[in-house]
Order: sequence, then C-alpha cells, then structure tokens
Amino acid sequence: MKVIFERYELTAAVTNVMRAVSTKNTIPALEGILLKTTENTVVLCGYDLDIGIRTEISATVIEGGEIVLSAKLFSDMVKRLPDNTVTLETDDKLVSYIHSGVVNYQIIGMSSYEYPELPTFETLQSFRVNTAILKNMIRQTNFAVSDNMSKPIYTGSLFDLRSGFLNIVSIDGFRMAVRKEKIASDINFSFVVPGKTLGEILKFTASEESDVQIIVGKKHVVFKIENYSVISRLIEGKFIEYEGTIPKGASTKLKVKTKEITAAVERMSLLTNDKMQSPVRVIVADEGIKLHCTTVVGKASDYIEVAYEGDEVEIGFNNKYLLDALKNSETDELIMEFNGPLKPLKILPTEGDSFVFLVVPMRLS
Repeated sequence: MKVIFERYELTAAVTNVMRAVSTKNTIPALEGILLKTTENTVVLCGYDLDIGIRTEISATVIEGGEIVLSAKLFSDMVKRLPDNTVTLETDDKLVSYIHSGVVNYQIIGMSSYEYPELPTFETLQSFRVNTAILKNMIRQTNFAVSDNMSKPIYTGSLFDLRSGFLNIVSIDGFRMAVRKEKIASDINFSFVVPGKTLGEILKFTASEESDVQIIVGKKHVVFKIENYSVISRLIEGKFIEYEGTIPKGASTKLKVKTKEITAAVERMSLLTNDKMQSPVRVIVADEGIKLHCTTVVGKASDYIEVAYEGDEVEIGFNNKYLLDALKNSETDELIMEFNGPLKPLKILPTEGDSFVFLVVPMRLS
C-alpha cells in the first residue's frame, strides 16, 4: 500500500474518525483506525462496537491496500507533520512508513482482517433534517438524557416522527426536554438513539445549509453528515408516553427574561454542591420571584420583579436541573408555568411550541 494525502484533509478525517475508536477493548484492532484504499480515495473507519464513524477522502493511490494503525499514535503524528503532503507506505510485514518533508516515522500496523466490519442493515425509514436545526434540537435535549444504566431506554433520546414533525425527547426521571420541528417528511415512526451518539453528532462541523440524512434500520441508525457516516446501535425498549406527562394548564404563569432568572439561580447555587444538596427555594408572590437557598455554608436570597398570573406558589428545585433547563432554552424570554409545589415546572418559549422543558421539584421541609 502506498498513498499520498493532503495533510490538512488527512488530519481532519483522523480527528473525527478517532472519536469512535475504543480506548480499551479486548480486540486490539478496535484501538486503531482502519485505512482502506479505493481507486482514488482512502476510506477511514473508527468503531467501538457501539458507534462507528466512516469517511472517505481523496488521495493519490499508487498502490492499493489496507491497514489498521494505532489511532492515538497516528493522530498525534499527522497533526505534527511539517509539510502539506503526507506519504503512507506499508510493506508485507505490516510496517508502515510515514513521510512528510524531512520527517520520517516507522510504526507497526495491524492486519485489517482483525478489524470487525461495520454493521450493515436493511433500511426501514429514511429522512432528512437541516444540519443546523438537528444540532440545535440535540443540544436542547441532550442535557436531560439519563446516565442510569438500570433503565437503558432513557440513556438515549426518542426520535418521534409524526404528521410532518420531528420530536426529540429526553427524560431522566428528574427533568424532561421535548424539542419539536417541522420537517419535509410525512412518515410516522420512532426510535431511540444513545445520548453518546448524539453527543458525537454535535462535534461535527458542517455547512448550516446542508442536510443530515438519517437512515434507520431495525437495530441501527446512520447519520450521513456531508462526507461522514456515523453508524450507531439503537436502544431497544418502550419509551414513556411523553405527551401524557406534560401538565395541561397552569395555576401560576409568568414571563421572565432568561438571563435574569438564570443569573439569580446561579447566585443561589454558590452555596450548594453535590455533597451539600439543598433546594433553591422559588417563591412567586408580591409581584415578583423571591429566591432563597440555605446550606451549612450560609444563606442567600435574591429577587426579580415580574408580573404573574394566578396563585402564589412556593417550590424547591435542584439547582443544576433548573439551570440546565434555563440555559438550554436559548431564548431571550421564556414562560414558566407552575401547578403547585409538588408538580413539575413547565418552561416554554414565549411564542410557538418549539420546546417544552419539565423540571421535577424537590420537596421542601
């Protein structure tokens, strides 16, 4: 195998592909990147048996072949090469020679026969979503994905397509995030994608005008982002009927500036941490919102003047859960709806229904 690459293109491909490389695996080849030549391109793959990333870059292929190289070592090398071109050459003993300018490396590779094949599957459904919209939807819901492996279904986000809309839903038992967008598809279909996979989707840089093609099979899904394919297993199981958990109506309703309420909660959070959990007490009364927090460290209070409709209410929240919802609203103003001290807080945009966040309260003593 002998191939000449453009260094910038190779570096970008290796950096993206190695995010799916396993760091510790009983199959040594999975700690590497697979490089396989075609007529005028080289395919690069990273795979950890849960998620795989594949791409194809242009190259001058002098002699075809395939090899698996240590992902970390190869990545560290190509990032530091001095010239604009990189030559990779391998011999029949799997020794790889990497040349760029006056720099030469010699490393031992692994046979591609030891590298598992990426999953192939029959397509059940396929649809497209604008790249910028999809990344925004993931960003506004991924914070509520559970990390509790006792209920694996909630370690991912539900993609629920119905009546020309895509809903992405995440829930962890303490909060729920629902993000909704109209898309050019009339299929009715749902599936659950691991939160880890969606986190990797966010890291790809792609034109905001481009589309992501999403191809769904029985047990796997592929996200095609420009010249990259991200393949992931799906999570099997029954997701909660999320629409029925969203409270209807409100006994107390107010509109507040997002930065103002976020800053106030952050000030209360200075007195609490994972070891000293104490609720941020929110009191809606007297033409405003009063905030209090008391821990063994001390006490804090704040006040926001705001008009509200309905009943006075006193309710407590975990500061992190409340802040996650506020920060991911990504709007200048938001609506907060309460239904007493024991029902979830509902956070909504001031116009439309693009998102709904629920935050379960903490019981106040």
